[in-house]
Amino acid sequence: MTPETSLPLVTPPVPEPEAFTDAAAAVERLKELYEGAATFLSEKFADAARGGRPQARYRAYYPEVRLTTTSYASADNRMSFGHVAEPGTYSTTITRPDLFSNYLTQQIGLLIENQKTPVIVGASATPMPVHFAVANDANVTVPHEGVMDFTLRDVFDVPDLATTHDDIVNGFGFTHADGSDPLAPFTAQRIDYSLARLAHYTATAAEHFQNHVLFTNYQFYVEEFEAFARAALADPQSGYTAFVGPGNVVIETRDAPLRQLAKMPQMPSYHLKRAGGGGITLVNIGVGPSNAKTATDHIAVLRPHAWLMVGHCAGLRNSQRLGDFVLAHAYLREDHVLDDDLPVWVPIPPLAEIQIALEQAVAEVTALEGFELKRIMRTGTVATIDNRNWELRDHSGPVQRLSQSRSIALDMESATIAANGFRFRVPYGTLLCVSDKPLHGELKLPGMATDFYTTQVARHLLIGIRAMEAIREMPLEKIHSRKLRSFEETAFL
Repeated sequence: MTPETSLPLVTPPVPEPEAFTDAAAAVERLKELYEGAATFLSEKFADAARGGRPQARYRAYYPEVRLTTTSYASADNRMSFGHVAEPGTYSTTITRPDLFSNYLTQQIGLLIENQKTPVIVGASATPMPVHFAVANDANVTVPHEGVMDFTLRDVFDVPDLATTHDDIVNGFGFTHADGSDPLAPFTAQRIDYSLARLAHYTATAAEHFQNHVLFTNYQFYVEEFEAFARAALADPQSGYTAFVGPGNVVIETRDAPLRQLAKMPQMPSYHLKRAGGGGITLVNIGVGPSNAKTATDHIAVLRPHAWLMVGHCAGLRNSQRLGDFVLAHAYLREDHVLDDDLPVWVPIPPLAEIQIALEQAVAEVTALEGFELKRIMRTGTVATIDNRNWELRDHSGPVQRLSQSRSIALDMESATIAANGFRFRVPYGTLLCVSDKPLHGELKLPGMATDFYTTQVARHLLIGIRAMEAIREMPLEKIHSRKLRSFEETAFL
């Protein structure tokens, strides 16, 4: 934690903790507490920036939700969330209740209903860093240390990475400092950290992200996504309301210009919006498992209902053709970026609802079904590696492992995305398209690539969109599989 100074501590007044049996009312109180704390810190920082060295230390606290139950009575065991496992006290700090209003109302409502006890809403003991408090004020920016004429951490709380971690989702037996067990998978500080990172990497605000996320590794898919979005905006029956690009550029009609940023972000994201977050977000993560982990680490705090990888891969079987699809039902993880968080011996199971949605989408778009569908799609193990030029190494070791694992395709992102979905309890899936066959002499060369991109990208992306639209219609208790939940699971999804 930030060390204390000799300056007197000034905090904003807050109401006493209050019990709530109405989820909407509880969320409104969370909003009041959060806004009070953030506004206090923003105003004090603005005063300090204008008036020189402050004569006090300023601190405000995140709000929290707390629940205590003494009953072992079990909730509906068909539900993978919305209840606690055993008697005890559970708590979580809350940030941006405006952004997470629907999520919080739903999760708190289920908790009250299933546990038959009120939740307590009040101020937590966790200080709110000034950087996160002013994050939503475009007119205020916290400069680097040394710019102002006072030391920032002497006057305000700053982000503390020692308390910003993934111990809860990693299943490390995390308990809060006051002895309470976690109620949610992420603390307020962890969420605020990721919201800031998302804005940096994608150049779009978290408010625009939708509940259904497609990841790709090529710009060609972005172009097709924009074309699909414009057609959807022209169709009043589509239900889609707006399209958002990097820089938070919003268009609401088919022919509106989409202004491009002079400098694009590392992972440009595009959002086809629908009421209630029911639209689709496409993120171009580029190439490599590190990018895949970075994107999913931060998008996970938004609690999406599903994410899918729709990218290119190397086909490993001679019977495959360029343009064929690969539906992953298992993963050979040689990406290594998650080894410390999720050991490679942890299986990443296929999720039936996702697999069915993807297979049905392939059948719908290609007009093939049954045995005929096997002509263009194989289901099997996808290997993910961290060496783009693996073909240049001695083949005996890698090829033997690929053969032993029964892998049918190889890429650099899919297993990372699926494994992080498993780790963060976000339903996941993978549908890849074969763009080369390096083990069989068909390398990705310019002429071949051009023909492939022209004929297959639009169809591949449309399959991903149709699968997401099918997933959108599923009840939450069906899509959020119990396969993703551990022995000691948080009540919040």
